[in-house]
Amino acid sequence: MDNTRHMEGFTLIELSIVLVIVGLIVGGILVGQDLIRAAAVRSQISQIEKYQQAVNTFRGKYGYLPGDIPDPDASRFGFQQRGTVAGQGDGNGVIEDSANGAAGDNWGLNVFQGEQAMFWVDLSQQKLIDGSFNTATPSTIPSTQITSTAIDNYLPQTKISGGHVYVWSGGWQGLAAFGSGNGASGDGNNYFAISNVTGGNPGQIDSEVTFLTVAQAYAIDKKMDDGLPQSGSVMAIAAFVSNTSPNNINSGWASHRQQGVSPPIEVWSGDLDPNTGGPVVAGDGEATPGDTTTCYDNNGVAGATETYSLKSASNYANCWLSFKFQ
Repeated sequence: MDNTRHMEGFTLIELSIVLVIVGLIVGGILVGQDLIRAAAVRSQISQIEKYQQAVNTFRGKYGYLPGDIPDPDASRFGFQQRGTVAGQGDGNGVIEDSANGAAGDNWGLNVFQGEQAMFWVDLSQQKLIDGSFNTATPSTIPSTQITSTAIDNYLPQTKISGGHVYVWSGGWQGLAAFGSGNGASGDGNNYFAISNVTGGNPGQIDSEVTFLTVAQAYAIDKKMDDGLPQSGSVMAIAAFVSNTSPNNINSGWASHRQQGVSPPIEVWSGDLDPNTGGPVVAGDGEATPGDTTTCYDNNGVAGATETYSLKSASNYANCWLSFKFQ
């Protein structure tokens, strides 16, 4: 008897079963990736909401925002003694920095000094947030470049990997005022921001727009606000100021280089209206075409509302976000 087993080809039924199994595996992997991305978005939203709650708890207890609490109240409550100029604990309700320590020379953009740095120190001291932040002082300006892991001494890391959370103030108006040198004027609002902070020193914060994908930014904005990048309490804007690399604009990125200053200062996470120096909004006649490196655009239609560039760049990491204090 011939016990040799002759190999035969797969039948159509067997091939179908194999293809179904492969499809289930691939589908499971893709679903798993979607679940991981969705979990990261939920975790990031939860982090910002917890910080919002911590701010309100602090303000309810002490009557001031973290970082902004002035002396003699700061010392009386056991916080570090505050400085004597604006942006070092002046109780005006706006989280600012102390710039170069000169009276009237305060801004809301330099996150490693003044009230912006002390914001995290105060919350940490009261154990209202995770982490320990005790490096900054109210009136001492860092004398060297802050990079790498040293950033973690000043700012908490984002839940979405690769970024940091910081506070700033002024919004679009503050950025325009900073770029033109017209003084520390802004919209009077405070913001949390999430971006890939790469460092900073006196007078600047270095950051990269290559942090959130368009899909992530849109998902966060949609769940927390109106889903539009230039309006509401969540916006695709950040306090990116770099005096050291004025030509470092990502290829194809529609960022703004403030003209009339030397060197130009990059401040906007998206295109802007050249007439007003603010965001492109419906009715202003500006057309902003999108490409693979654009966070948002109006598809080149003059006057149309800007929306996140989901069709062309949903998986391209080229967004950052700011969240207005609640």
